[in-house]
Amino acid sequence: MRPGEERPLEGGAGAGVSALELLKLRAAERIDEAAERLWAVSRAIWSKPELAYEEHHAHDVLTRFLESEPPAASWAVQPHYHLATAFRAEWGPPGGRAAPRPLQLGFLCEYDALPDIGHACGHNLIAEVGAAAALGVKGALEGLSGRPPPVKVIVLGTPAEEDGGGKIDLIEAGAFEDLDVVFMAHPSQENAVYLPDVAEHDVTVKYYGKASHAAAYPWEGVNALDAAVLAYNNLSVLRQQMKPAWRVHEIKGGTHDYYNVLPNKSLWKAYTDNGKKLGIEFISEDAVLNGPSGSTDFGNVTFVVPGIHPYFYIGSNALNHTEQYTEAAGSQEAQFYTLRTAKALAMTALDVIFKPELLEGIREDFKLQLQKEELLNTE
Repeated sequence: MRPGEERPLEGGAGAGVSALELLKLRAAERIDEAAERLWAVSRAIWSKPELAYEEHHAHDVLTRFLESEPPAASWAVQPHYHLATAFRAEWGPPGGRAAPRPLQLGFLCEYDALPDIGHACGHNLIAEVGAAAALGVKGALEGLSGRPPPVKVIVLGTPAEEDGGGKIDLIEAGAFEDLDVVFMAHPSQENAVYLPDVAEHDVTVKYYGKASHAAAYPWEGVNALDAAVLAYNNLSVLRQQMKPAWRVHEIKGGTHDYYNVLPNKSLWKAYTDNGKKLGIEFISEDAVLNGPSGSTDFGNVTFVVPGIHPYFYIGSNALNHTEQYTEAAGSQEAQFYTLRTAKALAMTALDVIFKPELLEGIREDFKLQLQKEELLNTE
């Protein structure tokens, strides 16, 4: 196959780019057809927020949704996949071409909430985007006659992003070993194909005191709480002088380190091109580099499998992790932007399926980024 040439499409009107574009339109139509059901899923998760590793309601809502999507039993759903609130759902086109191993594309869902303020990071929308994009790809491929391509569409429910690192647990359990490319999108205040995430590395400090009688001879004691309070206060003051890319936070304890999301420019370009066709206006590269950042366990995933983690506007300028963002994440207005993002992800996934040169570029970018990280770690 010559460079720049797409994989032939069977059962489409025409061949090449025009047939692929028709498939993308079909994916978008399938997402629109499921819009009310997807909105119900998102609202059900939003209305009953659950903390990390406790997302039993969200797990059940999503697995039931996939199990009931027409045609019946088209998704092979594995509930409680390695973790009590994780799941995996798979679909492959019947009669797909014989191949040693199908191309496996993963769409990730998050659904944990924050204490007291619920879905202030919009994880109900992340779950909706992941499910919707997978439905779009499935719907597009179902319309192909003849022998469809050897591909498997996978929805992976990943709990505990806000606290604990559920994706890292799943990495360690081998859940990502068979995936070729993964897709996910996160709500924000703007549309960005990438934002520089800040890696989190926990430092555990323990303070040990010495008991004494508080009234009779307090000078014999050592107050561990005072030491901890002084350390916290001094770090809090120090943060005023820290550079923009530096972050220090006091936490009760951590389970995993979060890594930076590895960039993949081949995936970025494909997603940007598809997003622009849908009317998405992306912020400039300067705004990306100088904008606010966060952290995510999706970064750890990108050290195992190539992936993309764009950010999307939801119709509100409220900041994440605020009560105002909780309200915005549960609003009807957010639905247009959420489903538009799902369409862009589905269209990008179709590019990956039918453009071998793109997949080759994605894999090459992935290898180069891993090599860069290895060099940085050896210096």
